[in-house]
Amino acid sequence: MDLQSIVTRLDELFRWVPSWFIGLAILVGAVLLALFLYRVAARLLRRALSARFPLVNPFLDRTAGPTQLALCLLAVALVLPWAPVNEDARLDLRHLFVVAVIALIGWISIRAVDMTAARYLQNFRDVTENFIARKHVTQVRVFKRVIDTLIIVITVSTALMTFDSVKQYGVSLFASAGAAGLVLGLAARPLLSNLIAGLQIAITQPIRIEDAVIIENEWGWVEDIASTYVVVRLWDWRRMVVPLSYFIEKPFQNWTRDTASLIGSIPLFVDYRADVPRIRRRLEEAVKESKMWDGAVVNLQVIDADARTIQLRALVSARNAPQSWDLRCEIREKLVAFIRDDMPEALPRERAHLVSSDGELVPMPVEKIRARA
Repeated sequence: MDLQSIVTRLDELFRWVPSWFIGLAILVGAVLLALFLYRVAARLLRRALSARFPLVNPFLDRTAGPTQLALCLLAVALVLPWAPVNEDARLDLRHLFVVAVIALIGWISIRAVDMTAARYLQNFRDVTENFIARKHVTQVRVFKRVIDTLIIVITVSTALMTFDSVKQYGVSLFASAGAAGLVLGLAARPLLSNLIAGLQIAITQPIRIEDAVIIENEWGWVEDIASTYVVVRLWDWRRMVVPLSYFIEKPFQNWTRDTASLIGSIPLFVDYRADVPRIRRRLEEAVKESKMWDGAVVNLQVIDADARTIQLRALVSARNAPQSWDLRCEIREKLVAFIRDDMPEALPRERAHLVSSDGELVPMPVEKIRARA
């Protein structure tokens, strides 16, 4: 007994049921059967192959949606010729089937791009210190988002072109190419400029993932590069969202463009009686005690002098921006404690001159003047 005879028998038993309802029930039953068979097959594949092939589970998870849709479309295509529906409904279902196939192709294309990108990025896990990894991660993420956007636009456009009214409207719109095209171009200018900026960033790479940058007087790390914007993770865990075009049109600071190592500056103000070589020796001892110093740069210089104090600048280097900040704070604390405890004469002070009874100038610190007063 074939499927057509079964449908005929059911039609004779349920004459009081509308034919469209029977056809709908057949289509729904085919879809449910396809989903059930997918569940069974996926479970059997996981049990049989997951132990030997670890990539089976991620592959089934990523392809679950497109596979289920493909099976449902296949089931509908198989039972549609035997479904008791009129010709108009059959044409509508065929049109819906065509649109679903176009959506399926687009969906599979996006999943294929995502799986290819994820597979490629498995070789570049450490992006904190690895500049090559950061380069590839940035390029792959930007290109993946651009390709996904193009696939979505092409898929939606192709699906809309299957409707005669939309197709005629689209042809006339493209044929006119006048004021409407100009308005559309002006409206889409921000989106297009950011997409083009994304391609420029992927190729020239003024920024990469996990780059330390200063934007609008805010310091942070590049956390994500999307299709039209960049997410910067600030030092206090806030997130700054910046358009991609910003990094092409405006200046900004990138502290890790070529290397992550940075030189930190520590200014100090001391009295003229300060023993600078002794402070320099203490600086060298302090950086050698710290685990954050990279062993490259340590220096102390007198960079300025005014009527009251002299200004020292200590230079120390670290492996990256966060360690440079922490190292500067640590060395500043140690030098301040050293000057306070072991060299109090180097603390900044104010001086005044007193005139003795015989007319000689007698220098005296302000503290003693106030104590006598």
